[in-house]
Amino acid sequence: MAEQTKKWSEISRRYRTYMKLEKHLSANTIESYMRDLAQFAHFILHRYDVEPKRVEREMIERYMEWIYSRGREKSSQARNLSGIKSFYNFLLLSDIIESSPAEHILPPKAARHLPDTLSVEEIDRIISTIDHSTTKGLRDRAILEVLYSCGLRVSELCELKLSDLFFGEGYIRVTGKGDKQRLVPISGIARDRIQLYLEQRHTDHRSEESVFLNNRGTKLTRVMIFTIIKQATKLAGIDKKISPHTLRHSFATHLLEGGADIRQVQELLGHENILTTEIYTHLDTTHLRETVQKHIQIP
Repeated sequence: MAEQTKKWSEISRRYRTYMKLEKHLSANTIESYMRDLAQFAHFILHRYDVEPKRVEREMIERYMEWIYSRGREKSSQARNLSGIKSFYNFLLLSDIIESSPAEHILPPKAARHLPDTLSVEEIDRIISTIDHSTTKGLRDRAILEVLYSCGLRVSELCELKLSDLFFGEGYIRVTGKGDKQRLVPISGIARDRIQLYLEQRHTDHRSEESVFLNNRGTKLTRVMIFTIIKQATKLAGIDKKISPHTLRHSFATHLLEGGADIRQVQELLGHENILTTEIYTHLDTTHLRETVQKHIQIP
């Protein structure tokens, strides 16, 4: 087994480099792929003791059955299979194998459901709980408004820089997954809240490039933004489990309810695949355009 383990380790290192330099995946995504690959390699080595290029379709199917027997959700099963297919596509590109043993294995059909959302009124209540007489309060109000009205991922908000703000043109530049950039319209209310915050924070941190800073003058973390939202939701008396992604889901839902096109929403969210966006199409459409436009600048 030692010899085969060494071969798995060597090809895994090459695969990691490929994902970083060729695919330009984020560090978090790469680590997720590598964890899943390590688990798959462990299973194959202990059951079959073969190197990567000797894995057969039946072995992968047995692995998928093993994952299922451990009570993994369908989404987790599908993610694992997707990772295996990606790994064997890499082996194909590297001329290590001539055909992928994972090619014709179908993922389990996952039940698609619309994520929890907030109404516009609930979002207003959450934002209104924040004391805007302090620099921190101005910052937190701006954060919540931008997360919702621009539909950003929390990582995208953390990485937002002053050079990404194009207020004169009505856009911000967002760096999403795989370092892909997109322009997102920004509403007047979100722009004004950012400007109010920047006027205050500039007195202490004029040279810092990140838009949203902690009290030490450095970039905010994901955990801090989760905490801001959790505290504001509690103060607003809203008994829902809210995360930064809830605001993003609400943004997409309200856009479609307001009559936006699915392709338009796909571009704004930065979804590479339209199927990811289509989860929001199962809606009882009611037109909220006048209310939503208070926050969201629809292009």
